[in-house]
Amino acid sequence: MPRFAANLSLMFTEHAFLDRFDAARAAGFDAVEFLFPYEVEPSAIAERLQRNRLTQVLFNLPPGDWAAGEKGFAALPDKFDELQRSLHSALPYVLATGVKRLHLLAGNADRRDAAAALAFRRSLAVAAHFFAPHGIDVLIEPLNQRDAPGYFLDDVDYAHALVREMAIANLKLQFDVYHCQILHGDVTSRLREMLPMIGHVQIASVPSRHEPDGEELNYPFLFAELDRLGYAGFVGAEYRPRGKTEDGLGWFKPYRAGT
Repeated sequence: MPRFAANLSLMFTEHAFLDRFDAARAAGFDAVEFLFPYEVEPSAIAERLQRNRLTQVLFNLPPGDWAAGEKGFAALPDKFDELQRSLHSALPYVLATGVKRLHLLAGNADRRDAAAALAFRRSLAVAAHFFAPHGIDVLIEPLNQRDAPGYFLDDVDYAHALVREMAIANLKLQFDVYHCQILHGDVTSRLREMLPMIGHVQIASVPSRHEPDGEELNYPFLFAELDRLGYAGFVGAEYRPRGKTEDGLGWFKPYRAGT
């Protein structure tokens, strides 16, 4: 049975950020992820994780000015110094939370630009080397252009081929089913092909990005397929609830911890 992690940046937003850890545990989750922790002290996050016996599954490395539309530095040749600083900025949160997966954002750039592609490869190698002594996997995630216009990494097949070609032990693919369906479709075939390179899976309904309980995708089938394939990682519930988070957890009931 898949192990689900509640995404606290999108779910349980009825509560203050730190209180979302309590709400996730009360709803039956035993793992969490979020986008960015950097406005909260590492010790405060660690305390909530410990209090609720939660596993921190994933968070993103610093993106730059997110509110202004920046989405990381990895594919930006003139931002390499900021990329390096971002690794050090994340380290206290890594050590405090015990997280084992970090998402490295590529940034807004043209994937056909040779300089951007070269910068991306360099950044991946540097980040993976930096976090390897801490047992951390560095992940890259393709995003669709509807939600993230201008984003460098907008092709799942390209990302998979790059991870396979670079062959760095702690460099993995973050496979977001929502983004894959919008970008390409054929989600199941890609899961079957790419599983050896996948370090994390995320889900949401398509096209609304709400609860994974209908619309284009048959999530019970996909969850069973992940089990059949032997996927041992976590599945991040990275969706925007239609209303109060707790009212939309019918999809999760069969998988809730302890049931």
